[in-house]
Formats: sequence, structure tokens, C-alpha cells
Amino acid sequence: MGLAEHFTELRRRLTRAAVAIGVGVVAGWFVAEPALDFLRSPVLVAARSQDRAVVINFPSISAAFDLRIEIAVIVGIVLSSPVWLYQLFAFFMPALNRREKRYTSGFVLSALPLFIAGCAAGVWVMPHIVQLMTGFAPARTSSYLDASAYFDFVLKLTLVTGVAFVLPLFVVLLNFAGVVSGRAIAHAWRWALLGICLFTAIATPAADVMSMLLLAAPMLALYGLACGVSLLNDRRRVRRLEATVNESLFVES
Repeated sequence: MGLAEHFTELRRRLTRAAVAIGVGVVAGWFVAEPALDFLRSPVLVAARSQDRAVVINFPSISAAFDLRIEIAVIVGIVLSSPVWLYQLFAFFMPALNRREKRYTSGFVLSALPLFIAGCAAGVWVMPHIVQLMTGFAPARTSSYLDASAYFDFVLKLTLVTGVAFVLPLFVVLLNFAGVVSGRAIAHAWRWALLGICLFTAIATPAADVMSMLLLAAPMLALYGLACGVSLLNDRRRVRRLEATVNESLFVES
């Protein structure tokens, strides 16, 4: 394909992705209300457990509308992700060989459930975080949480946790690409343990050790799985190389 044909193909893919995102945003508008209720539930749990007022405050007239638009856009992007991810993958697919296509397809199919699992883990520990942080307020006081700041905190924690669950997959992809060996990944377990502990300490309050452990345990398990897959791939690569060398020696003899 020439340069003009590549731009035409890119425009067609982007148009399809934009239409899918637009449809997803419209659908997200109608599910924004139950999404708000779900994200607000940790505040209600904190209010009941502390027996005092913990409420979400909308400081301006348009704050509720702006927040609903933001949630609709995020939900729309998530709902339409299979479509725009496929369009992106289909645009680059002709430039890949068969082996690269297989690796990329496996990466995309594996990254999606890991990302969803990470987001679910973030949502799971969120009530503990909200309850702990609002519990530092003095007695006989009320906590008025800014709606925009609160939902930004919830969404960012959820997304960051989802991305953190996908990171071990990048390690496996680097190993399959020959950038890093499985032995090097296994020897770096101390740094990985330190990095995971630092991440969970930042993502969750330092005093909430239980939330930190609940978040760190699956991340450590995923890192161990990445190490095992990388070591097996290295062993398979060595066997394939030995077979190639033996075959070449046999042909020469």
C-alpha cells in the first residue's frame, strides 16, 4: 500500500472506532446513575460504621452534570474497547509476520481479563480505604467529600490497579521477544517484591495492612507465573536452537 492508501485505511479504522466510542458513551449515559450509586456505596458503608455524617458534596450547579458526563465517557470507552482495540490491531496486523501476530493476539486476549481482574481488585479494597481515611476525622464532626475529587480518586485507583495486573504480561512479552531472559526475571524477584510492596503501600493507606496484603498477593502470584512461563520459554528456545545446530551439523557431515 502507498502512503495515501495507508492514510485512507487509518481514517476508516479511526472512524469505526469513533462511532463505537460514541455509541458506548450514549449507553454509558444511561448506566451512569447505577455506576454512581455503586461508586458511592463505600461512603455509605463508612457513614454507617462510624455513626456520623460522611457525604459526597457537589460544590457547584453543574458539578453533578459534569460528573455524569465524565462517567458516561469512561464507561463508553470501556464498553467499546473490544471494537477500537480490534481496529487498532487490524491496522498494524498487515505489517506483522505470522509469529508476531500470534504473540500479539495472545497478548491482547490475555491482557483484557487481567485488566478486568485488576480493576475488580481495586474496587474490592476501596471500601476499606474510604472507611479508614474518613475515620481519621475527629469525633463529632462530618466529612464532606468533594464529588469530583472522590470519583477521580476511585477511578484512578481502579485503573492503576488494572494496569498493574497487566505489567507481568509485559514481562512475558519481553521474554518472548528475546529482550530479557527468564533467569534474569527470576533473579530480580527481590526488586519485584520491593516494587509491589511500594505500589500497594502507595495505592492503599499504609496503616491498612490487610488491604495492602490483599492487593499484593495476586500481584506476587502473577509475577511468579510470569517467571515460570519465561523459564519454560527459555528452555524451549534452547532445545530448538540445539536441534537446529544438530541438524546443520548432520547436513554438513
